[in-house]
Amino acid sequence: MKKRIIALTVALFGIGIMNFLHAQETSDILNWYNGKKGMRTEKAYKSLKKKKSTTVVVAIIDSGIDIEHKDLKGKIWTNDDEIPNNGIDDDKNGYIDDIHGWNFLGSAEGNQEYARLEKTRICAKLHAKYADKNIADVAEADKAEYKEYKKMYQEITEEREQYAGLVEQYKQIGEMLPMFDKKLKDKFGGAYTLKDIEDWKPTTPEEMQLKQIGGAMASGELTTESVEEALTQLSQMVDYNYNLEYDDRAMIGDNPDDMNDVKYGNNDVEGPDALHGTHVGGIVGAVRGNGLGGDGVAENIVLMSLRAVPNGDEADKDVALAIRYAVDNGAMVINMSFGKAYSAHQKEVYEAMKYAESKGVLLVHAAGNDGHSLDENPNYPTNEYSFQKEGLKNYLCIGASTKNTKGEIAASFSNYSPRQVDVFAPGFEIYNTVPQSEYKKLQGTSMAAPMVTGVAALLKSYFPSLTMLEIKDIILKSAVSHKGEMHVKPGSEEKVDFGQLSTTGATVDVPNAVKMCKALETSKAGK
Repeated sequence: MKKRIIALTVALFGIGIMNFLHAQETSDILNWYNGKKGMRTEKAYKSLKKKKSTTVVVAIIDSGIDIEHKDLKGKIWTNDDEIPNNGIDDDKNGYIDDIHGWNFLGSAEGNQEYARLEKTRICAKLHAKYADKNIADVAEADKAEYKEYKKMYQEITEEREQYAGLVEQYKQIGEMLPMFDKKLKDKFGGAYTLKDIEDWKPTTPEEMQLKQIGGAMASGELTTESVEEALTQLSQMVDYNYNLEYDDRAMIGDNPDDMNDVKYGNNDVEGPDALHGTHVGGIVGAVRGNGLGGDGVAENIVLMSLRAVPNGDEADKDVALAIRYAVDNGAMVINMSFGKAYSAHQKEVYEAMKYAESKGVLLVHAAGNDGHSLDENPNYPTNEYSFQKEGLKNYLCIGASTKNTKGEIAASFSNYSPRQVDVFAPGFEIYNTVPQSEYKKLQGTSMAAPMVTGVAALLKSYFPSLTMLEIKDIILKSAVSHKGEMHVKPGSEEKVDFGQLSTTGATVDVPNAVKMCKALETSKAGK
């Protein structure tokens, strides 16, 4: 969203020419990720027709899930050991009335919606310590920390000012849209189409800019609604994400630095903004074949909603506790479509992931959407903490792929790494569930991760004798290799060997994985 806002602003204010995504008919993208250009999920199901499946619990650590969505009917996990709404912790797991999961961003007073970036939270603590000091006043042992504080403070201040400026520019954009529309109608003698705009050959700089704007308007990229959405996002960045003074735990009332302070949260697993989590959950397990929106990847699953991701950076404490909750309550796969550049409690999150590993639970994490190498720009949680002595066996990091197998498999926004990203899966133009029983096209590695989570759950469902670690290995070994093929490196125009972008240099393929699972199942049964 951040890059789209900046690109749109650049184009509108004439300081560069950017390419906009043209709107597509839903039919053009519906379920592509399950088809031939995606993971070939439908073909895999044909080979499983005569095989029975068992139900697999999948935990979605995210912004919340609309558990009443019509396309998620029968797909929501229920804690059968808890009596609904009696105010008692019946199963004595420490969470009262946790019927469908838990909300780590709530309290009896309501729900947290916004949060600071982790960088802002860290800087705010250091600001209280160093704001009125010069480096000469700082003890030698604290000088490195002081310098880091000054660097972070400058970055946060400059970025906040940038977004404040964009807020004002977007207000102008909203006011100018009717004028642009009128100019285009005058030009074309009334209503205009995207083809009209594309066929137009401007002769002046003003007309060239108007064509660029007109293309965005005709394609549906630039509308009153999109401007309002951008204003909301930008205002959120200014008021919350980059605001040193905003206390994002005030409503919750816990100590975010104390992992033993666990008596917080509530059972509202949807929360105030469940768009992201509902979309992620739908990719994993929306009802298949009912003609409503996009189909889920996995058929026989239930979704456990763990709300821990606000509009801002998630707190490490919430992530660690959510992982442990998922493991203790029967999840076999945990989807983690979130990430951040800084992490304040790395060891606590790592220990939670190790706990999941000890219980045989698979973690699937989105690589991030910066078009960066993770080797140079970490995205937490990670499988390469500085204190780690060995890699996690139960962790997968997923990059986003497109429908374009001819030169641009990796989505332009996807992070990559020959060490840290394991495999690529569809994450571009994904149409699936959003709150209020509606559907929307979203894209990001946040969409790619649940593709793999869905595949892992599908395989576990049909091959319950296999461990999640065996299934993880099969997903990677069965993926279609594109090593040796030249594709555009995300965040650039350079073409590189696709094998340089992940450990496998491959994209997920479900029929291949099913075939390997069948072989392993037969082998284990014969022993």
